[in-house]
Order: sequence, then structure tokens, then C-alpha cells
Amino acid sequence: MSDPWLSILGIGEDGVEGLVPSAQSLLRGAEAVFGGARHLALAAPLIRGEAHPWPSPMTDGYPTLLARRGRPTAVLASGDPFCFGVGATLARQVPPTEFLCIPAPSAFSLACARLGWAGQDCATISFCGRPLEPILPLLQPGARILALSADATTPSAAAALLTRHGFGSSRIHLLEALGGPCERIQAATANTFDFIPGPLNLLAIEVVAGPEARILPLSTGLPEWLFEQDGQITKRETRAITLAALAPRQGELLWDIGCGSGSVAIEWLLRHPTLRAIGLEPRPDRAARAARNALTLGTPGLRILEAAAPEGLEGLPQPDAVFIGGGCNPTVLHAAWTALRSSGRLVANAVTLETEAALIAAHAEWGGSLTRIGIERLDKVGTRHGWRPLMTVTQYAAAKP
Repeated sequence: MSDPWLSILGIGEDGVEGLVPSAQSLLRGAEAVFGGARHLALAAPLIRGEAHPWPSPMTDGYPTLLARRGRPTAVLASGDPFCFGVGATLARQVPPTEFLCIPAPSAFSLACARLGWAGQDCATISFCGRPLEPILPLLQPGARILALSADATTPSAAAALLTRHGFGSSRIHLLEALGGPCERIQAATANTFDFIPGPLNLLAIEVVAGPEARILPLSTGLPEWLFEQDGQITKRETRAITLAALAPRQGELLWDIGCGSGSVAIEWLLRHPTLRAIGLEPRPDRAARAARNALTLGTPGLRILEAAAPEGLEGLPQPDAVFIGGGCNPTVLHAAWTALRSSGRLVANAVTLETEAALIAAHAEWGGSLTRIGIERLDKVGTRHGWRPLMTVTQYAAAKP
């Protein structure tokens, strides 16, 4: 199309006065304007066409919008539509040649401007329609975090979460209705936070870790004590080697077969926010434990299936990597290898002779590498100390051609 028919316009709390002339012109010329009730009210002085408030759920309004293809149409969004906004969603349905986006300053940009923070040094997260726990890996001493609140209840809930995890001394800046006449900024530590905000707010957090803080290391091989477990857990040293062999890459999906406490899948997810994982665990108690660990360690996106392989693998999306830590046998190995996409990685750990034999056979059939992992930890021997070996692990790793 020679001219874009869809205008995606960012609008702030200052309303139409904050729009650049080109955005004002597109808004006036639109035959239909889609947006939230608040956005439509802010833009009302310039709306000449038909106003379409988004329904709930918002996706129910997309067919009506897309049916207007070719006619001047505008969509209103808060601030920058491509910063945790509707812009990216619309771009998946409308090619870039058919729309023009004119953003306003994002809430993150306004927060940095008010506080004098460098945006590139801040971690960003949104709680809109999302759980709070993904903030936990971001709680690094001295870090600065900008977080979009879902509603008026988010700030106190976030402050309580920080306090429970030992970050109660962190300073929380509550920024409300930024850029508008009702703008307000307040600050308190997480453990004294008692503000009652309006629904439109943003949190800016200066992280301070107390002596009891649960700081998640940025490395692989988290200590076992961070996980709720019944002793059936991949030990931290072996887990670090396993993650290196799995070699996670942005956006990839892991199958963790026999996930137990979920430690490998959780560490996979902690490597990058775009990573995905599905854990199969036949025991209900362990499946529930893995789900609790995922929540506690900031990876609530871990999908746990109470099922055994190979039956439980049917119908699952194709994996980019597979880890088999429990219940490994030739049938499961072949099912995982068959499901794996080309260039995907399979890693399996064995501590028994029977499972080791299956891995040796897999190596003979598919190639790859076999590694024996021996770990000894210092332990007490009476009144003295000595090295106590853990069970030797045989690890098989292979990339599918």
C-alpha cells in the first residue's frame, strides 16, 4: 500500500497538548479511533471519527480494527506503543508498510528524567497481566529497576515481596500519572512502604540487599539449599556442567524429562527472559515441588506436566534442547532424539550402570560426547576432615544433525 492506513499514536497524561503536530493531524483525520477509555478521554478534543473503546479481552476488538484495512484508522496507546504496549501485538498482524507509529515518551523515560537515572543502566519489567516473581532474578545489590504496575495494588505487593526475600531496605520510588497535572512522586523503603496510590503508577527500585537476602547468583550452579527438594536433585557442580552442555540460546524451548525439583529447567530459564521450558515429572509431590521452586526462584513460566516419558511427550511443541535427568532408558532416549529439531541438543545424565549402558549405545548410534563427572566435597571424618565423593555421573551430550 502506498500510504499507511493505520496510525499507532502514543499519548501521555498531558493529553492532546503533548502530541506532536503530525500525530494531531492523523488523529483528526482518522475515521475510527481505537483505545482504552482513558486514552479516548485524553484524545477527545481531536477525535472526529467514531471512537471504539477496547472490549475485554482486548483481543476481541482486533477483528473490528482489521476489518477497516485501507481506511484511515488510529490506535491510541500509553507513551511508547512499542514499550510493553499494543504496538508489538499489532505489528504481528499488520505489516510495517501499513502502519505509522508516533510514540510519546514512555513511562520509563519519564521516570528516568524525574529521578536523574540513566535508562541504559536500569532493568525494566512489567507487572501488567504478569506475576511479580520474575523480578526476583533482577534483585542484584545496587541494581536499579523500573517496573510498570498492573494497578493500585501492585506497589504494596511488590514491597512485601522484596521484604520477604531480604530486600526490605531497598528504596521504592512510587511515580504516579507521570507527565500529567496529577503527577506525584513519593519514596519509602520496601519494609516501610504504606502509600495508597492511584491505578496508574510506576515503581523505580534501588535494590539494597540485607544480610539475609536471597540473592540469585548470575552464574549457573545455584546452591542446593535454594531449592526445596527431597534429595533427588542434580548437584550444583553437575548442574553447571549440564547447562553448559545444553547451551541455551535466546528464545529456545527445553524439555526437562524427569525434572524432579526442577533445578535444571529453572536454571535454563534464568539464563534469558525469552527462554521457555517444559518439565515432565510423574510423581505428583515432585511436580508440585518443582512448581513451587519455579515461583520462589523467579521463573513462574516453567510449565510442569505431571506425566512420564515417552507418553507425556506426545503433542508437546518441538524442543530446541532436551535434558533427561531421571527415568532415562533407550525408549525415552529415542523418543527425545526423534522429537528434537535439527541442530538441537540432547543431554542425559546417568548414575547407574544400566542407564550408562543406554547412553553408551546412544553414543554409538548418534555420536556426540561422553563425559564422566566425579565430584568430591569436604566433609567431617570424626574430629577431622576428608573428601567424600558424590556418585559419579556419566553425561551424554549430542547435537542432532
